[in-house]
Amino acid sequence: MASVVPAAVLPAALLTRQFRAEASLDQEFVVLTMASSLIASLGLLANSAAVVIGAMLIAPWILPLRATAFAILQGRLPLVGRGLLTLSIGVATTVVLSAGLGLIVGLPVFGSEVIGRTSPNLLDLAIAIVAGAIATYAKVRVKAVGSLAGTAIAVALVPPVCVFGLLVAAGEWQRAQGAGLLFAANLLGILSGALVTLGITRPELRQRLLQSRLGFVSLLLTGLLLVPLSTSFVGLIGQARRQASLNRVEVAIAESLRTETITLGQDSELVGISIDWEQNPPLIRASVRVSKPNLPTPEQVAAVQDFINARQTIRYRLLVQRTSIDVIGPETAPNPRAVEVPPEEPSTPFVPSVPPLPEAITPGTEAPEPQLP
Repeated sequence: MASVVPAAVLPAALLTRQFRAEASLDQEFVVLTMASSLIASLGLLANSAAVVIGAMLIAPWILPLRATAFAILQGRLPLVGRGLLTLSIGVATTVVLSAGLGLIVGLPVFGSEVIGRTSPNLLDLAIAIVAGAIATYAKVRVKAVGSLAGTAIAVALVPPVCVFGLLVAAGEWQRAQGAGLLFAANLLGILSGALVTLGITRPELRQRLLQSRLGFVSLLLTGLLLVPLSTSFVGLIGQARRQASLNRVEVAIAESLRTETITLGQDSELVGISIDWEQNPPLIRASVRVSKPNLPTPEQVAAVQDFINARQTIRYRLLVQRTSIDVIGPETAPNPRAVEVPPEEPSTPFVPSVPPLPEAITPGTEAPEPQLP
């Protein structure tokens, strides 16, 4: 009996049935949505990246979203409505659950896992587009199904909604808007990536991609997101460049203090410096180890501050934190002249002396008795 080998590309009829099932609001979708929402919210409150990743793996939202993309290209408006309704119920459930947890816990300060999802930029949109494309490719190409787990992590639809609910519960509306913008970027990016991938991989949908009005609207909304996301991206690039410039200034000041000053370069050991750029003038904190507790003196610190300001375009304020160390050891007079070490003579191997052998005794004679002293 010949074995049946699954086709690399799913037939159109089978693909339609599967997408129709993925767009349905069933018990599995509700349970997985509630579980992923609770896990993600708890992970965000605990500031645990591993827990949030676990929530991404079980989140089912990619299913109705790519089914919606397929329905848009086929012109099946009822299926489009079913997919969007399923996704909307999932979003509403997540917002309610996360906001409820936020009110119960009442966390006064959120960690980096929450704050990091309030400032989306172009990189987030690019990730969503690629993730949506791969998730859809894994659906229509059987051999690529193994990429679904990694795609679920990259998509990250549930965590931004959980962040939105937590911030709304805390009354931080401005940051909540940033989380909402991140969710919109992920949603439209996935939808656009799915539309393009279906149009490329399915010949029967290629022409409809260019003619679909809903598809055009989806791509247009994705393009409109470029305006706010570009602003955030430009700000991110500017902040990174500014931080790099500040780091270079800090390194240059530390190097000049070590090599060109006696106060912090020779009389003491410069351990490290840090610059507080939020103060005006910027505050340089230098940590030094000294053997004499009265050094450096205030006058010497002021002189070093003048030395720094003479080389920089702005004025700085210098504070030195000194740590005294005790140097213990006896005084020793110097040698009058260089001590010459005599060359070593070649050593000869030690050979033990061998005692003389006794004389041979001829037969019939007796050995002489030893004489006692």
